[in-house]
Amino acid sequence: MQFMSSRDATAQLTVRLPSDLNHALKGAARQMQRKRSDVVRIALRQYLGLASATQGRPLERVRGLIGSLESGIPNLAEQHRKFILESLKHGR
Repeated sequence: MQFMSSRDATAQLTVRLPSDLNHALKGAARQMQRKRSDVVRIALRQYLGLASATQGRPLERVRGLIGSLESGIPNLAEQHRKFILESLKHGR
């Protein structure tokens, strides 16, 4: 995802939050491993229906995940049907 840096920001907004909303914001930021300000920008973009870096073609949204996992099965892509059927037979 791309976020504004302080150099790109055109406006600053100060908001007072009730403690429950502040607690939820801190939790979301921790879970997303983002700054609270990033979470607020993401939420505002979604609420206002503005385009964001997470929109677009599905490939663009998962590009960073492609090739990031290993199954330990060297020919899984070639014989995926066989492995799925074996899994279903054995209840795994």
